[in-house]
Amino acid sequence: MTAPSPLHVVICGGGKTGHLNAVLFKQLPGVKVSILTGSKPLIDRHRKGDCRITAQLPDGGQITAAPDAVSDDAVEVAADADLVIVTVPAHVREAVLQSLRPALPTDKPVYVGAIPGFCGFDWLAEKVFAGQPNVVIWGMKDVPHTAFELAPGVSIRMGGAKSRLHIAAHARETDENRQNLHTILQRLYDAPVDLLDNYLEITLTPGNPIMHSSAIYGLIGPYAQWHQRPFNWRVCWWTDSTELSAYFLERSDEESRALCRAIEGRLKVDLSSVDPLKKEITDAYGDQIRDPHTMLGVLRTNRAYEAIEAPLVPAASGDGYEIDRESRAFHEDIAFGLALLVEMGRRLSVPMPHIEEIFGWCVAHMGGLRKSALDYFPEHWPAERSIA
Repeated sequence: MTAPSPLHVVICGGGKTGHLNAVLFKQLPGVKVSILTGSKPLIDRHRKGDCRITAQLPDGGQITAAPDAVSDDAVEVAADADLVIVTVPAHVREAVLQSLRPALPTDKPVYVGAIPGFCGFDWLAEKVFAGQPNVVIWGMKDVPHTAFELAPGVSIRMGGAKSRLHIAAHARETDENRQNLHTILQRLYDAPVDLLDNYLEITLTPGNPIMHSSAIYGLIGPYAQWHQRPFNWRVCWWTDSTELSAYFLERSDEESRALCRAIEGRLKVDLSSVDPLKKEITDAYGDQIRDPHTMLGVLRTNRAYEAIEAPLVPAASGDGYEIDRESRAFHEDIAFGLALLVEMGRRLSVPMPHIEEIFGWCVAHMGGLRKSALDYFPEHWPAERSIA
């Protein structure tokens, strides 16, 4: 059998997704894995030669691997990269991409993508890599696996795996580069990988922006049981979902689908792959969901979602916990995900009262927007030439 060709994967981000992917990729022959991260514990362990990461598997087993390189210097890890996977939150993506821009090779295609690829990553990457046509821009619809209980440089626990993965490339990419991208990613992942036709199919797929915002609104919003009250336990995002959260999530999903229909009509694109959120989740996790009949049941009984805590900090009162206003649920999902949907709806005159209500309250609760997807969302969209 012919040995597989060498493949250098650079993972940007030392979080849960980055750790898990690093361990999984290192199980494959011919794959070199480097991690670009600002995580001092991870970098220090690598420099000491003590960075063997153990992934605890859902069946109770475990696998272990050491990344080939770990650094906060893009030049040090990315000079011969073949594939770059950006796993950092959306609000820090631009800084990471800017650090990569002078570091990447220029004499071969380099496939730079985000997992997950939401929040208009294609538009951001197009802006950063405008003068580098060898950079092939892509994104994945969602994370391939849930992951939790991270100990940097030591261990990570794998949750449920998606049954299928979906990727898309920027509109500027050639068919050859799209097919090569598909081949590379199918080599790395066990689940079947589907190549979508249009990046908007990822941007508009319902996910964390409406899920986390609805969860927050249903837990601590103005009509919620814990409005201006601390939690007296470490609340979980989905196991502890409320009926109010599920209600606003379904309303937000309906409005997001109305936006999809408006975009299909205006831009003449096919977004039929963008399913309702409940179907997205049940298709992805299948029999891991014990009660698939209602949105509340899907959220509360999905084994892949069990024990995923909301981002909590000690309450200001000193008693109990509150949701961290500095978490990525606010500064990524609200500022970059929900903000983009609100602006798209505004430009296309699509009424989205529930999404706008949640967005307005969450922005006020987090103390206003610092950065948002509107910093790179094309001013001329939805003009035909901006389709990505």
